[in-house]
Amino acid sequence: MKLNRRLFIGTSAVAAASLAAPTVLADGHGKPRVVVVGGGAGGATAARYIAKDSKNAIDVTLIEPTRMYYTCFFSNLYIGGVKEIDDLGHSYGKLAAAGVNVVHDWAIAVDRDAKTVTLAGGSTVPYDKLILSPGIDFVEGAVEGWDLSSQNAMPHAYKGGSQTELLKAKIAAMPEGGTFAMVAPPNPFRCPPGPYERVSMVAHYLKANNPTAKIIVADPKPKFSKMALFQEGWADHYDGMIDWIGEDFGGGEVSVDPAAMTVTIDGEVTEVDACNVIPAMKAGRIAELAGVTEGNWAPVNAADMSTKADADVYVLGDASQQGDMPKSGFSANSQAKVCANAVRGALTGSKVFPAKFSNTCWSLIDANDGVKVGATYEATEEKIAKVDGFISSTGESAELRKATYEESEGWYTGITADMFG
Repeated sequence: MKLNRRLFIGTSAVAAASLAAPTVLADGHGKPRVVVVGGGAGGATAARYIAKDSKNAIDVTLIEPTRMYYTCFFSNLYIGGVKEIDDLGHSYGKLAAAGVNVVHDWAIAVDRDAKTVTLAGGSTVPYDKLILSPGIDFVEGAVEGWDLSSQNAMPHAYKGGSQTELLKAKIAAMPEGGTFAMVAPPNPFRCPPGPYERVSMVAHYLKANNPTAKIIVADPKPKFSKMALFQEGWADHYDGMIDWIGEDFGGGEVSVDPAAMTVTIDGEVTEVDACNVIPAMKAGRIAELAGVTEGNWAPVNAADMSTKADADVYVLGDASQQGDMPKSGFSANSQAKVCANAVRGALTGSKVFPAKFSNTCWSLIDANDGVKVGATYEATEEKIAKVDGFISSTGESAELRKATYEESEGWYTGITADMFG
């Protein structure tokens, strides 16, 4: 079944309404004010739904530094030559037209006592409810020899846009028979199947353009999401091209030298022609500056995505520590709808529905060879808890795999419309 926009938007519908008492605005101003930091799958969705469903009863400000948002999801398909970079870019014009005050600036501080967000340009934005959806940043020193100053030599490409374009250019520039290396991240990280779909799409590109090239993957984990599906696909489509080195074989003992373009795995030095370093991750910096993180992530309450540290601050998507959901665009979008409903209810007294969540992660292994994994979830006192799930099977027919890929195309159309209008 192909997912269309209407079906996708309907997947997060919930039932059994209750009534929430509206928040009393402390300083006596007019409309309640919601500030959303981060305009991706979580933040853009939350801003759009609060503005749309409140029917102009809430002032919604979205703070996002980029004027054009490039999705990290589906970016591997660009690297593989299946998509163009423009296919991944989305503007905020429709959100602004729908009543969201879109501010293109960096949020650099949060004063939770004064309830203000400070911008890099010097202004402050007041809020009654604050939603943070800043995505990821990287843990300093996670990969020996690599830091952000090395990202031009060895791109991470785990934030959509220029890094994605740079990584593809480096792969295209590899000499005949050259070596591509990936340093995979430890758990937890954005999009669990993402690195392995990327390996597949790099192999897809190289098979067509540089068929004697080799791919090395150094992985600190003993296993990974959809492992059997990917390994089956690699054997079927790219036999002999990909060497995955897991934890048991020294995949976690890795250092890099960006100047020399070498990767050292368990003491063995290898010269490489292109290298994708994906370091350990943490919540985007503004969550830490707001004082709502513990360790690398921001713990939240499952019922509404409010933080454990402050009931008026919410964290969505990759930055949150919420329980069983993977860090994915689908998850962030699902969480945003629950959060938007709860925030609107708290501020206006509108109906608040019990929290229900869902996620699906699609991956493309080769042309029309799509696989997926997903689940539904519910809010408990402790966390967002998995209720049931599904995953593609090895040995599926080509027709089913093609249908799965087409389903992912429908989802992409649906979620981007859901985010940006």
